[in-house]
Amino acid sequence: MSTVRLTAAQAAVRFLAAQDVEIDRATVPFFAGVWAIFGHGNVAGLGEALQGARDVLPTFRAHNEQAMAHAAIAYAKQMRRRRAMACTTSIGPGATNMVTAAALAHVNRLPVLLLPGDVYASRRPDPVLQQIEDFADGTVSANDCFRPVSRYFDRITRPDQLLSALPRAMAVLTDPADCGPVTLAFCQDVQAEAFDWPEAFFQRRLWATRRQPADPREIAALAARLKAAKAPLIVAGGGVLYAGAEAALAAFAALTGVPVAETQGGKGSLAWDHPQALGSVGVTGTSAANVAAAAADLVVGVGTRLQDFTTGSRALFANPERHLVQVNVGAFDAHKHGAEPVVGDAGAVLEQLAAVLGDWCTPAARSASEIAVWHAAADAAMEPSDAAAPSDAQVIGAVWRCVNEDAIVVCAAGGLPGELHKLWRTRRPGGYHVEYGFSCMGYEIAGGLGVKLAAPDREVVVMVGDGSYLMLNSEIATSVAMGAKLIVTVLDNRGFGCINRLQAGTGGAAFNNLLNEAAPAIDFAAHAASLGARSEKVSGIAEFEVAMGRARASDRTYVVVIDTDPAVSTEAGGAWWDVVTPEVSERPEVRAARADYEAARKNQRLGD
Repeated sequence: MSTVRLTAAQAAVRFLAAQDVEIDRATVPFFAGVWAIFGHGNVAGLGEALQGARDVLPTFRAHNEQAMAHAAIAYAKQMRRRRAMACTTSIGPGATNMVTAAALAHVNRLPVLLLPGDVYASRRPDPVLQQIEDFADGTVSANDCFRPVSRYFDRITRPDQLLSALPRAMAVLTDPADCGPVTLAFCQDVQAEAFDWPEAFFQRRLWATRRQPADPREIAALAARLKAAKAPLIVAGGGVLYAGAEAALAAFAALTGVPVAETQGGKGSLAWDHPQALGSVGVTGTSAANVAAAAADLVVGVGTRLQDFTTGSRALFANPERHLVQVNVGAFDAHKHGAEPVVGDAGAVLEQLAAVLGDWCTPAARSASEIAVWHAAADAAMEPSDAAAPSDAQVIGAVWRCVNEDAIVVCAAGGLPGELHKLWRTRRPGGYHVEYGFSCMGYEIAGGLGVKLAAPDREVVVMVGDGSYLMLNSEIATSVAMGAKLIVTVLDNRGFGCINRLQAGTGGAAFNNLLNEAAPAIDFAAHAASLGARSEKVSGIAEFEVAMGRARASDRTYVVVIDTDPAVSTEAGGAWWDVVTPEVSERPEVRAARADYEAARKNQRLGD
């Protein structure tokens, strides 16, 4: 057996650079690059190895470990999980900074390889700088925090462990059902240790994306359910997009006449003006979709994990004759809520189902009037205003009018995702990128950078509130340094306006959410300029639209800041959300909200 002597870090990097996938009939590396912030726990090992391989595996430098992992995750999401990135940090705070991002990737079923440095396997310096010591377990380090938020976790304490750990990592990262974050905690002394590696370990490998068809019996059962249904509804989730099945869904909906509603992850599965498109569903849903959801006698989830925002906390699908079928590549999700499972790839299942159904078409008439009512309500919400502090919806309308059809909007947390889910009219595949599985404040700008790296020829518009901007903004500087231009719109409502409205809705007094008059007036435009971006602050929608023209013409990241009204949100559409209200309170408003809450809970369908 022919061998080559390399350090463990050099071997890991060489292996990663040799993993390929096929996209649009072209073979490309699975890993588009490695994000790295070096410290004592990885600079001498992985740092040296990455420098030597920089021509075949690019290294990108970020300013925050959580942010660089967000960028890597957003890249994978925008690439429909067909490609991914890796991230390496030192031990201690560099590593734990990535735990939040790992949780985000886990919730959203997105691939990212995390390579945090770890303590000395030899324990010669013990404790080493930044080591977390467990007083009862000598095998624990800070990286054990990654265990519950990783789909696969391993600690590399010997070089030859990589011979099994790296292929296992790739198997998870490329598997549609098991896909998610992989953490290989890489002991820092082991990174620098040499080993005689089999040269065969570094041969190029092409990983095929599995498109698993469903069991024919499950397809036959679903076809029978559809034929018997009087008011069927498809709920399209992120699995439709991950499978690249939007064309199959559009064709199926057009052929059968079954209307389609979309989750946050699935938004954009259909163009907004497709004849069967009802728009968003659930707590942040359109009136058209939610009316159909309440009346449906058959709900077919396709690629959705049925989180509470989708189901209105299990109260939205209200028809007592309702049956629920879950089409999902993962059995874990396919069985949720007592659903009849159809385990398979979304695209493959839709093609199988169309073949079985033939020329069948649903007898239910599409509710054109409901759709028209919703579009009128959305138009009214987004209608331009001359107010100095317009609503979020009015800013969304202005952005949509200003950008081209190929633009991608990016968002993650606060009130904006709900407004975007209702109002944004997705025109092209991949044009809607909102992280709402984990609803992670701080994802937006870093995520926008990852999206831009995945789609360099498309315009990327990040919509972010002042709260999220303050949490994590450093990758503005990274985007400028990399020449990855973003348009960032900062909607400043002086605090956490979304949670302030939720606080009021549950009877609470305004407390700790909006900034008071004593708080400083933050100059976001000046701050963005200090990070290298071009920027300006505007007043009102008319000025905002003119500024958007300058932003689009700019050759670098451009930030537009506008004050917005924290009290206003789109009242049309929506559904109940289970937010627990105190059983006991001195406030009459809370007691009234509790009574409403208890009445609404009676509509929940649990155990079916």
